[in-house]
Amino acid sequence: MLLASLQDVSFGYGDVPCLEHATIEIHTGEFIAVTGPNGAAKSTLLKLALGLLKPWQGSAALSACNREGEKLTIGYVPQQIASFNSGFPSRVAEFVRSGLYGHRNWLGNLKPEEKEAADEAMRGTGTWELRDRRIGELSGGQKQRICIARSLAMSPDLYVLDEPTTGMDADSRIRFYSLMREQIDRFGRTVVIVTHNLSELESMLDRVVTLERREEGGWKCCTTTLCNGHFAPVESLR
Repeated sequence: MLLASLQDVSFGYGDVPCLEHATIEIHTGEFIAVTGPNGAAKSTLLKLALGLLKPWQGSAALSACNREGEKLTIGYVPQQIASFNSGFPSRVAEFVRSGLYGHRNWLGNLKPEEKEAADEAMRGTGTWELRDRRIGELSGGQKQRICIARSLAMSPDLYVLDEPTTGMDADSRIRFYSLMREQIDRFGRTVVIVTHNLSELESMLDRVVTLERREEGGWKCCTTTLCNGHFAPVESLR
């Protein structure tokens, strides 16, 4: 089903447009990479798709529910979310588990399966050995990975990740991309990722959205569907 879409969207900051006539669709069960030069409004594109910014022109739609008819859950990890200062008091395990509380009282206890989900997320992102460390003591790359682990523990329908592999080495990046592909293939989830490392994950992708400069200024979307046999869109936006 169609989870999110932009139709002929234009947007900018101040009086200057940075994105013009952008049209994209995000369907259940696909792996999409968003790429383009620095300053190409990639983060802006994600925020528009999530409804965090309102288009100047055109329309943006985000589904209220997933394909099971339940409330759509989104794991959004924006760029530079990991800039915790050295005095941040929480430990890694507490931070990763915090996303599982939702609207519940923080004093309540997590269920065993919820704790296991958080533990698995830490193992999958290579942060298990950091679980007792204070967040403020970690490197930038380690902080980025625990933010991803927190999102994984929530088991969202849609992952929206803005340059999530910043600070990771090549081996860690490949493991992360494989983990995201597994989320799609095993659980039917959807992943949208901003990246500059397209060559490393191209074989795992369903589509690439490239932002290219228009002749008269601003940026436009150019979408490529890869022939990997992953993507089979069904249904329409509710």
